Amino acid sequence: MDAKPVSASRSVLSMVAMPRDANQYNSVFGGVVMGLVDHAAYTAAIRHARTTVVTVSVDHLTFLRPISVGDVIVVKASVNYVGRSSMEVGVRIETERLNSGEVEHVGSAYLTMVALDAQGKPTPVPPLLLETEMDRCRHAAAEERRKWRLALAGRQCSQ
Repeated sequence: MDAKPVSASRSVLSMVAMPRDANQYNSVFGGVVMGLVDHAAYTAAIRHARTTVVTVSVDHLTFLRPISVGDVIVVKASVNYVGRSSMEVGVRIETERLNSGEVEHVGSAYLTMVALDAQGKPTPVPPLLLETEMDRCRHAAAEERRKWRLALAGRQCSQ
C-alpha cells in the first residue's frame, strides 16, 4: 500500500452561522460546531483511507471564543497520524467576519477515525507521507496524544 501525503486528506467546510444555529445570546451552539468538526474529520479520513470510516473518539475539543450569528464558520481538517486502521485527524475551527474579512482561530479538536471493510471490520489504511516540517511536527504531537489515549483507555473502570 503506497503512502499518501497529508495534503491529500485536507478538507475545508464553511457555513454562515444562522439564527437557528444559536442560543438567545446569538452564540452558536457547541453541538452545531461539533457536527461540522465531525463532518470535516470524516471527509479528511475518507480521503486518506478511500473506504468507510467511523469516528471512534473526539478529544481536546476546545472552544477559544464564541462564534456569533453572521460569522462564517470555517472548519479545516487533515490526517495527522496513521496506525494500522486508525487515523488521528486534526481540526482547526476559524471564523470569518463577513463585514471585515477578519479571520480568527476559535477552536481545535482531535478525532480518531477507524477505517472499515465491507463487513464492518477494521481494515488497514495507507501509511502517511510527511512532506513538510509542519506535517512532521503534527505527527510527533499526534504520537504523544495516541500514547495518552491508550493509557487512558487502560484505566477505564469496567461495569
